[in-house]
Amino acid sequence: MLVVEFKQVLCPIDLSELSIRSLAYAGAIAKLYDGELTALHVVPTFEPMEVRAGALYDPVRIVYPMSREEVLERLRQALEAAGAPTAHVTLVTEAGEDAATIVDQAVTRRSDLVVMGTHGRSGFNRLLLGSVTEKVLRTSPCPVLTVPPHAPAAPPSDVAIRRILCPIDFSSAGLQAFGFAMDLARRTNASVTVLYVIEWLPEEEPRALAHFNVPEYRQYLTLNARERLEALIAQESPRGATEGTVVIGRAHREIVRVAGKGVDLIVMGAQGRGGHVRPAFGSTTQQVVRAAPCPVLSVHGA
Repeated sequence: MLVVEFKQVLCPIDLSELSIRSLAYAGAIAKLYDGELTALHVVPTFEPMEVRAGALYDPVRIVYPMSREEVLERLRQALEAAGAPTAHVTLVTEAGEDAATIVDQAVTRRSDLVVMGTHGRSGFNRLLLGSVTEKVLRTSPCPVLTVPPHAPAAPPSDVAIRRILCPIDFSSAGLQAFGFAMDLARRTNASVTVLYVIEWLPEEEPRALAHFNVPEYRQYLTLNARERLEALIAQESPRGATEGTVVIGRAHREIVRVAGKGVDLIVMGAQGRGGHVRPAFGSTTQQVVRAAPCPVLSVHGA
């Protein structure tokens, strides 16, 4: 499986206090891979704008946005507040539509990773994720690390990854995510739980299928999944700190439940078995990102 190192890390921030947390994580990842960090702030425009105060015939006043130099100074202050290392850091501000500009910058700079918060300027909304973040997740050319507002607000030296959860469905994206999880684990000496969720078969056997032995088939699926997990782990990781777990339930609920038991990072594919990642993005990944108690690294298949 192809694994790309995070040598070029792009971190778009809106200069809010919450966005500084994502900058701390971006600095930590860039340092971990001895890479370069680009901190980006997107503004609607740098040009003066005509704004009408109220009614149609009210006088028009001219509003002057922050200059490019002022925005760059704010970025410098955010970098200092985040405790991110200043070496190998580029500060960038561009005018345009937020999500499109972020994706354009990721393409132009050949970014290996985009790091951003799951909140909007008006605050975090679990149902909407923040429209900018969701658009970037759908269209990013590289993996995206989303940092929730309740993630630890710590400087990069204190951003520790000790337990990684890697949900997998054996799709190309899932296997790619597994590769990233294992590489991160090796670099941080973290343990990895590889989770497979069986979403089919209720506890009670349907009457219409009375001839079908649901418990027996459920057991078959569980054993089969465990064998596949064990084979994958044995091939890619001889380390005892990696374990495979099979559970039955709704995928996103089980992933969030397991993550709530002290997991520091979720690494998962953003594309299911059907291959539909754009524009649907992947409903399981989307729901996990919305509800996760920790940062989520979403990986598209190669």
